[in-house]
Amino acid sequence: MREHIKLLSRQCAAILFFAIFITLMMSSIYIDVNWMHNALHESSITELAQEVMLALIAGGFFFSASRRPELRGALILIGGFYTCMLIRELDFIFDMIFHGSWVIFALLTALASLATAMKAPESILSGLVRFTGHKTWLMTATGLLIVLVFSRLFGMHQLWQNLMLDGYNRVVKNMAEEGTELLGYSICFLASANYLWSTRPTVVQDKISDGDACRDHAQPPFRHLTDARHPQ
Repeated sequence: MREHIKLLSRQCAAILFFAIFITLMMSSIYIDVNWMHNALHESSITELAQEVMLALIAGGFFFSASRRPELRGALILIGGFYTCMLIRELDFIFDMIFHGSWVIFALLTALASLATAMKAPESILSGLVRFTGHKTWLMTATGLLIVLVFSRLFGMHQLWQNLMLDGYNRVVKNMAEEGTELLGYSICFLASANYLWSTRPTVVQDKISDGDACRDHAQPPFRHLTDARHPQ
């Protein structure tokens, strides 16, 4: 009974924390629109929040890869994927070189991540299976679908132009698109933080130790007498 109450309390606290975090993230849109005078562009607070979350996610997976050799290949690939998404969000910086140059840097990052992951090929497939089998995977997939699919469709120019007709305002379209992207990145950030925290080496080691202790307690009674009769 006490364990059930503790579990429910922990889940309710997690939902409350997620709600507060998403509210704080979405408040950046309010700041950009009301205080920054519709400044929903590349240097807006909304864009900065997205980029910071992507950088933290990628850095978290790369750091975890350095401490988890059994999952290193998969974690490097995941970190590289989020790094490519970060490069895409920073396309305005790479456009200073030439327009569309972010694609080259994203491809180089993908190749570098793949080459590094291939140094531990046995950890790639098993690591990805464990990642997609974790309780946070559906949350991660939801965030990615919001960013990569829903926000692109919801932010289509034709949709908003036909909706507002002569009163078309591009800032409204940008706010809708950037807002859904921010929601998706927030979900990915929360899911990634949850995954990395719950699978950190100390937690995994504790679970292994608990499992060993349970197996020791589950040994049949009087086993020490049997072992005494049959010495090695």
